[in-house]
Amino acid sequence: MAQRFSTIAVIGLGTTGSALASMIARSGRRVIAVDTSVPDPAAVGPVDLTARLDDIGSADLVIEAVPERLTAKCEVLSQANKACAPGTVFATTTTGLAVTDIAFGSGRPSRTVGLHLFPQGLSDRTTAVEVVSTPLTDGAVLTDVEALVRDLGQVPVSLPDRVGFAGGALTMAYLNDAATMYEQRYASRDGIDTAMRLGCGLPRGPLAHLDAIGLDVARDTLEALYDRTGDRRFLPAPVLTHMVAAGLLGVKTGRGFYDYAAPEAPDTNDHPSTARPVRSIGVIGSGTMATGIAEVCARAGYPTILVARNEVRAKEALATVEHSLDRAVQRGRLTPEQLAASMELLTGSSTVDAVAGCDLVIEAVVEDIDVKRAVFRELDNTCGAQTVLATSTSSLPVIDCAMATSRPESVVGMHFFNPAPVMKLVEVVGTALTSPETLGTAHATATALGKRPVSCHDRSGFIVNALLFPYLNSAVALLDEGIVTAEDIDTVMTTGLGYPMGPLQLLDVIGLDVSVAILRTLHTTFREPGLLPARPLEQLVAAGHLGRKRGKGLRTYER
Repeated sequence: MAQRFSTIAVIGLGTTGSALASMIARSGRRVIAVDTSVPDPAAVGPVDLTARLDDIGSADLVIEAVPERLTAKCEVLSQANKACAPGTVFATTTTGLAVTDIAFGSGRPSRTVGLHLFPQGLSDRTTAVEVVSTPLTDGAVLTDVEALVRDLGQVPVSLPDRVGFAGGALTMAYLNDAATMYEQRYASRDGIDTAMRLGCGLPRGPLAHLDAIGLDVARDTLEALYDRTGDRRFLPAPVLTHMVAAGLLGVKTGRGFYDYAAPEAPDTNDHPSTARPVRSIGVIGSGTMATGIAEVCARAGYPTILVARNEVRAKEALATVEHSLDRAVQRGRLTPEQLAASMELLTGSSTVDAVAGCDLVIEAVVEDIDVKRAVFRELDNTCGAQTVLATSTSSLPVIDCAMATSRPESVVGMHFFNPAPVMKLVEVVGTALTSPETLGTAHATATALGKRPVSCHDRSGFIVNALLFPYLNSAVALLDEGIVTAEDIDTVMTTGLGYPMGPLQLLDVIGLDVSVAILRTLHTTFREPGLLPARPLEQLVAAGHLGRKRGKGLRTYER
């Protein structure tokens, strides 16, 4: 029978320690909380607060949650080893250090495990907890700790002692990439966080997430991961080091990337002042993205012309839009009258000449730069001088489309997300030649369509894909190690971090062929080894296993 752990000591009452102490106390267990500076008791709940390690002798389980430094963790557990009975189990909350090293430093390697939580996630919900074993961990100890996690209402995910485990390795690299993007002034703080919340459905943006963790904790964790791997994605962004030196640690000090002490003005450059009037919109393409954008435009009240390769494809595209609108009526999101009004505003055509009089034309053809450039050359010859030309590309350079025209100042990226009628985000991408008036037109139109426009510069992946796909690729590389299942990886990220989908499930939804193409584009631009598509992705695509759309990808789906 699993040991109940009736008395548990928690050493260190920072973000993680306080969350642990509070969670354990709510389960009815006695908690001895140890910290040199005893905090407000209300912050951790009904626990026995002390500043002395000698007071933990009665504990059945000791959990250290001190800063992410090996010497500090080994020192406190070594002292606990002297104070506690031989049967007491130790747990470390490290994210970046080796549990094996800490286990040896504690003096009881067979009775020490890792206990990696996600206290920075959403509160009052079940979360995943990574339970990490070393080659010397006693099997009964692991069973006892897993039983405790379940008894606390959480989901244990068992892992061996690898760098960053699963959640830490995937999350910290992504957060560090976001901090680097902010430091490079590629996009604003609010733009980055809004893009990842609306574009990926995340519970919070990466910079707000860093503030919740604590910038000092994040920096120390990244340094530990970098020291162990040499992977540059873990090398702490200089902005983190600078902010820590300035005492701007995030939520716990009242200021980090955000100011929590008082309302502050938005940190955004997403409000261009000038815009051309848009009375009608053209959409080039007949695929999922094109029909979705056309539906959005017509529903917003714009006369919309959809241009397909031929008359048959144009009629099929209009039928697709009508079917989507009909589903919205059936779900009570649209009235029959609104459906009829939207379809009256939508026209299909097989010739580009049909959009000659439109004020804005959005290209949404296949993600092939040669095809797109050909479309833009034709639009340049067809449309009036005041027409704004936009590409909906998700990863290709907007400037390549712009330079296919004689009016690069009137070309902009408007990256809608799939499904376009549902997703609120539009990344508005300006090149070095895009005029302020063109940017303003894209922003004003996106807003009129009921979307949230976010500005960024013309760089592969823009905001969302540049941050998302390295994370997804790393998840596949982790799966390829063979030490953790796809289900466990996805559970850690959905249940632990509150993400709407795990990375492997999301890849199958996006399509493995699409994902490989985006990763190749990112690698061509940035030349980072981690952006080369992970081997299983290449193999599955070669075998025709493209994800949910084919019934099989990283997982198998019933069709």
